Amino acid sequence: MDLPPFDGVRVIDFSRVIAGPYASEQLALLGADIVKIEQPGPGDDGRGMSTDPSLSARRVGSIFLGLNAGKRSLALDLKHPRAKEVVHRLVADADVVLQNFRPGVMERLGFDYESLKAVAPKIVYCSISGFGQEGPGRGAPAYDGRIQATSGMMSITGHPETGPVRAGFPVCDAATGMTAAYAIAAALFRRERTGEGTHLDVAMLDTTLSFMSPVVTEVLVGGQQPELTGNLAGTRNPTANVFPTGDGELLLSCNTDRQFVALCNTLGREDLSADPRYATVALRTENSDTLIPELTRAFAAAGAAEWEERLTAAGVPSGRVRSVAEALQHVQVAHRKLVLDLPETPGLGRPSKALNAPFKMAGAAIGTDRAAPGVGQHTEEILREIGYGDAELRMLREENASPSP
Repeated sequence: MDLPPFDGVRVIDFSRVIAGPYASEQLALLGADIVKIEQPGPGDDGRGMSTDPSLSARRVGSIFLGLNAGKRSLALDLKHPRAKEVVHRLVADADVVLQNFRPGVMERLGFDYESLKAVAPKIVYCSISGFGQEGPGRGAPAYDGRIQATSGMMSITGHPETGPVRAGFPVCDAATGMTAAYAIAAALFRRERTGEGTHLDVAMLDTTLSFMSPVVTEVLVGGQQPELTGNLAGTRNPTANVFPTGDGELLLSCNTDRQFVALCNTLGREDLSADPRYATVALRTENSDTLIPELTRAFAAAGAAEWEERLTAAGVPSGRVRSVAEALQHVQVAHRKLVLDLPETPGLGRPSKALNAPFKMAGAAIGTDRAAPGVGQHTEEILREIGYGDAELRMLREENASPSP
């Protein structure tokens, strides 16, 4: 039987909304047991976040559903006097603690790395924040939009005519969550070798700049300030752009002389590849004001789907600009089993779906058959696993420290 890579690893997850839950979601898909700590009642703020008001009202927002499959939920009031004992007993039997509160919050609650290290010396403790756990900006509030602006990402995203825009999804949160999952995996591997736990400090600003490395290097090494280029590639190559077609839009990534010849042949415009004004990438860029209109007229002869098929056959990178719903219907998405069919999440009223891990691993089971949990759905189950008996459970419920649903 193929075992998941993180079979037997337990993560105590205090995180909420996006970056932290995305990190623990990646670990859950690899087999880790994620114990999600939620505030009794409303639970994770992400439960109320969705473009569908009906899902938000039922506390099953799309942000929550998309980031919490495969986890178990334990309701616990972290400010209650009895919370410390519960957390200590949880951590004593755990491998990883994950949190994304603003720096200083976990210290005030008594659940910071040093405090929990005293309970579990080999614990891997991951802190996610906007700007890091130390430094003059450590306490600043941070959401994805702020990091897109602060990192310079928005200064290179958008059209010169209309100005900067933010990405259409929380890219900084997602990148930070993936970075945190990678850091946790690295720390667990290190612990296997050294026997030592550690504290991981993952910052959204650091992560975003790292993901922008090619652009950042232009500034660091070449002194070049990147500018808004719309849908053009950063090289400003006119054949790496979005073109309207007879039906829909097509993203063209034609970056070499060989690809340009194949493009012109496919379009039936061999005269363009034979024109000395367009003989090289540099010349095509210099003469883009005459080349782009010619290409645009040629693309009007057929729809984006047809051009994608014909150009792909000719070895020219291109893609029809799809909606997200259309992307999910792509033949490769189905073939790679990227979408998981899951049972009903409490409150949703129908079976759920989520995305699987974005890679394959030979000989290992990856994925989950557990839907995102209701608030506190597994409270009693988890507490019994760490030794709580009937009398202790009744006391926690009566005092509202850890009520069951």
